[in-house]
Amino acid sequence: MADFWDARARENANYFVDNRLDYNAGDEERFWTAGETDLERMLDAVGARLDPRDTVLDVGCGVGRLTRAIASRTAHVHGIDVSAEMLARARVNLGAVANVTLHQGDGAGLGPLADASVDAVVSLVVFQHIPDPAITLGYVREIGRVLKPGGWAAFQVSNDPSIHAAGNPTPSRLKVALGRAPKGQDDPAWRGSAVTLEALYAAVAEGGMRMAALVGEGTQFCLARTVRN
Repeated sequence: MADFWDARARENANYFVDNRLDYNAGDEERFWTAGETDLERMLDAVGARLDPRDTVLDVGCGVGRLTRAIASRTAHVHGIDVSAEMLARARVNLGAVANVTLHQGDGAGLGPLADASVDAVVSLVVFQHIPDPAITLGYVREIGRVLKPGGWAAFQVSNDPSIHAAGNPTPSRLKVALGRAPKGQDDPAWRGSAVTLEALYAAVAEGGMRMAALVGEGTQFCLARTVRN
């Protein structure tokens, strides 16, 4: 996973964070504005609200798209990502933002974060790319570990296995070879995997949390809000 996302960061970091952008003509202003909008839409969808006093963890922070939006609304943000290359770009992007700490993760957990150390956790368009659903569920349990009692998490998972099947449309090999289309679209680290709702609920409970809201069941964009007991 780290090698794959390091390569994608070197190729076109912003596109692989938000592939709604034009691969060949990325719009920097749109990239950051969409981060603000996407954060608000996700929180609204699951009934979550950031507090100016909160310490928040952004899981899969990439180049800092959501991290920056969260930082403007809260006391402190921890961003964690498996990719050193993505984090290098995040440090540049967030260099003027004082209330951010960035961490490199191991691709399986939230080890750099202490138990019961954050008020909220946010993750969007990250877990859907993990090839093994068991790892995604491990992250859910880890979210419970790092949350303070009463803290909450808002995160997105895929609940649609068909999205991740090999054979879904990918760019032509010629365009990829010419540098006019993204690489790695057939890689398991891009295709990712879905989780079942039964397994998701079990992981939430095992993480010492309860499910407070769930929307988008059966889709790639299944949004959950959990609360730490």
